[in-house]
This record gives sequence, structure tokens and C-alpha cells, in this order.
Amino acid sequence: MSAPPVLTYVYAVTPPAPAVRRLLPSLTGVGGRPVTLLDAPGEDPGPVAFVISDVPGPEWDEDALKARFEDLRWLEEAAQAHHRVIEALAAHTTVLPLRLATLYADHAGALAALGRQGQAFATLLARLSGHTEYGVKVYVRPAPPPDDAAPSGAVSPGRAYLLARRTQRHAHEDHYRQAGAVTERIAAIARRLAGDHVRHPVQNGPLTGASPGENVLNDAYLVPDADAGEFLAAVAGAARDLPGVHVEVTGPWAPYSFATPPPAPGTP
Repeated sequence: MSAPPVLTYVYAVTPPAPAVRRLLPSLTGVGGRPVTLLDAPGEDPGPVAFVISDVPGPEWDEDALKARFEDLRWLEEAAQAHHRVIEALAAHTTVLPLRLATLYADHAGALAALGRQGQAFATLLARLSGHTEYGVKVYVRPAPPPDDAAPSGAVSPGRAYLLARRTQRHAHEDHYRQAGAVTERIAAIARRLAGDHVRHPVQNGPLTGASPGENVLNDAYLVPDADAGEFLAAVAGAARDLPGVHVEVTGPWAPYSFATPPPAPGTP
């Protein structure tokens, strides 16, 4: 009876550095699988390598993934394992994260893709070297509800309600004006201190959990490590005098938002 097929799961692209080879035996990947380095054989393997796990085909082939991607618990566990490997690598070397469930039929197929895109991967790694990703979100705080604004003088209940609603609307508009000022400040900071930035869709709705208001900016910035402290301090202070706005900074992250290589034939 033949053994079940094994697929090659790729987490990231890295240089084939000794520090990476020493780190990998301590890592556990998706499904509890060992993590290894795959690079071209020979004395000169080239400037880039894949970080991989060998995973059982019946659990990771196309049909299996269609079902598993509907299982939120499994998806969360797989995403966390994928992320842990990438974050561990990022602490030791420049890393080019790949998408969850980047799979090849075998090592030969993965090596062929690495050969086709090796130069593009190397160029991206050189661009990302010495940089870290940070996320910046801007929220418009909600205006006080109408009942919180008490009218002055003796007025009818209807008039008092209309005055309270007008006060709330003016506060809401003022908060949006403040958010515009904050986003302009952050843009100026980024022009001075960030090497690149990516605009992501804003995050609102029931899946975002508790938030301090309406999300109006959700950007990622690629910041030189030498400027990270100044960047973080400047962004954290961007809304200090504007109480209608909340700024949230996340990171440091591996450069997920800046890791898209150019398309090539033979995609996984």
C-alpha cells in the first residue's frame, strides 16, 4: 500500500542564512509539522530560500481546503501557526511572508517556482531589509447622545430635543474635521519617516469587536528600523489635542502588506 501524497507548504521566503537554519528546528508549523528550509541544491544555493513544512495531501489538497476554510476554529489555528513561524523568522532575518496555504505538489515544484521568481524575491527582500511594518488606524469618536446635552433656559421638550440633536450633529461634524486634520498629520509624518505605505479597507461592522468609534483610516507603513521610535512617537501624538479622534498603532509586524511578489507562471 503506497503512502499518502505529501504536499509542500510554504510560509515565507528568507535568505538561506545560518541563523535561519539554526532557528528552524525549534519551530512548529501548521498541523504541528516540523519546519525546514528548502533551497537549491549545491554549494551555491542562491540568495533566497523557502521556509516549508511537508503536510499530508489528503488534509491539504484543494478539496480538503474547501471544507476546512469553512471551519473557523481550524482556520484560526492554521493562521496562528503560520503567523508564529513568520514572526519567529522576522526576529532573526528579513522575511517575505507568503499567504496562508501556499502549497506546491512537491519539493521539485516549489524549487522550480523559487528558481523562476528568485530574483524578484531577492529584490523584495533587499527592499524590506532593515524595515518593519506598523499599522495605524484612525477612529472618529461618537458624539454624545442628545440626552447628554442639556438646553439652557426654559424651553419646551420638543425644542429641547431639537437643540440637543443639533448639538450632537455639530459635535459629530467637528469630530470628522478633527479626523481629517489627524490623517493629514499622519501623512506628513509618513512622508518624512516611512519608506512606503499601503491603504487597507477600513474596518467597521460586527466582526471588528469593540472599537473606540468609526474607523476612517486603516494604513500600513514600512518604517526604517532606525526611524521607528520617532515614527511611533509622532503618530501617537497626532491626535493629542483633538479629543474627537482616537489613533491606534499596531506592530511591529513582519511586512505582510509589502510582500506581494510580481506574478509569475506556475503559481501554486
